[in-house]
Amino acid sequence: MKKIDKIIELPKNINEDVEFIGRIGARREQGKITFIEVGDSSGTIQVVFPPDKRELYEKAKEISREEFKRPSISSIQGTVRIRPKGMENPGLVETGGIEVKAINLEILDSEKPSPIPLDTDGYEIEEEVRLKYRYLDLRRKRLQKNLRLRHQIIKSIRDYLNKEGFIEVETPILTKSTPEGARDFVIPSRLHSGRFYALPQSPQQYKQLLMVADVEKYFQVARCFRDEDTRGDRQPEFTQLDMEMSRIKEERDIMDLIEKLMIEVVGQVEDKKISQKPFPVFSYQEAISKFGADKFDLRKNKDDKNELAFAWVINPPFFEKSKEGEWTFTHNPFSASFLDRKRGFGDWLDESLRGVLKDSDMANIKAAQYDLVLNGFEIGGGSIRNINVGVLVRVFQILGYSKEKIQRDFQHMIEAFNYGVPPHGGIALGLDRLVMILVNEPNIREVIAFPKTGDARDPMMDSPSEIDRKQLKELGLEIKKK
Repeated sequence: MKKIDKIIELPKNINEDVEFIGRIGARREQGKITFIEVGDSSGTIQVVFPPDKRELYEKAKEISREEFKRPSISSIQGTVRIRPKGMENPGLVETGGIEVKAINLEILDSEKPSPIPLDTDGYEIEEEVRLKYRYLDLRRKRLQKNLRLRHQIIKSIRDYLNKEGFIEVETPILTKSTPEGARDFVIPSRLHSGRFYALPQSPQQYKQLLMVADVEKYFQVARCFRDEDTRGDRQPEFTQLDMEMSRIKEERDIMDLIEKLMIEVVGQVEDKKISQKPFPVFSYQEAISKFGADKFDLRKNKDDKNELAFAWVINPPFFEKSKEGEWTFTHNPFSASFLDRKRGFGDWLDESLRGVLKDSDMANIKAAQYDLVLNGFEIGGGSIRNINVGVLVRVFQILGYSKEKIQRDFQHMIEAFNYGVPPHGGIALGLDRLVMILVNEPNIREVIAFPKTGDARDPMMDSPSEIDRKQLKELGLEIKKK
């Protein structure tokens, strides 16, 4: 008896006796013969129970008659055979031309009726309910396909970057709270009372420190965290492809690499076509003037879900005014400026600190930044980095950081850069959003195994949740209700 790991392998075993495990699906009777569909993640096969084996035949007929619990996971032994002519099932692409004549049926587990329908695409079901029963929701063929394609995309990224000489390095999840544009998730330390870790919004500082360490080509499929309101294409925890390269000076070095990588990735998805290669490039000002935004859709037919219109948006303003009227960074305080190679970034910052630089001139300072846009979404962004310690400190001063704050939050970076840092740059691509577009889903929750709701909850695990008094006491915390 040959053991089969996946149902999709059965067509290779015609006229052989096999054993496999699957989930029982539809049951029907035709004359004196009982048919049961058995499936796994790879496919579905029809199992035939003729009446000549009476005990086995009666056992098959009993399946699905129990209302509360019915047989679910089964081990099948049988002979693979070609279906009779005219009885093929074109709906089962790989296995519709064969069937298995049962020799033995062993019920391994039973299940209650599903609280949610699983024979639809699931869009019509309330999100709260779907996420509460996510382990059932994920049985849908659509979501199974999404998860497998996501895996294939990430694998192709790893394979490509490995071929290009990159190494994957894991950076810490428990790190330090530093200003990076959004709220941090903070974690109290039990061992160090009154002190806190933060979950990383990105591995930005670690990957730049790896450049100091002469890890010349770094990448990571990184988990990142931001405590902000969610929306259809954003989650409080997300996955990004994080990259950094040293010994480069020009934006084009990164951009060319990413274009080749995206062409490789798109090749993993059926029917997708890139509308323009190389990807068109627009300055930030050109994009605003032409499209009214720095995220735009270049597809000729906006309804064509198979067309992929990539584009670059480069050199956005380095600074912008916050709601409070103070200067803040638009993308990343560690970026170099386009003026570094043109008119002297440090001189402009000095003039600003002395109060002699006009706001209009400040707004004209451009970052050596490049953002990747796809079908109206920003899917990534990066920059050439600033390696001049003096200029970096002046950027922090422009942002209103005191000497104490600079010392507290960035001294490790300033200290490291004093030991010699090669010119470098990098990029981060939102993998959830990229996969969402490639599989034509309306939001990223459809391509994440266990996402949060729109208000950042997990109904299945009932998180966030309260913790007991003992844990609070160990952490030196007290809950004050608002």
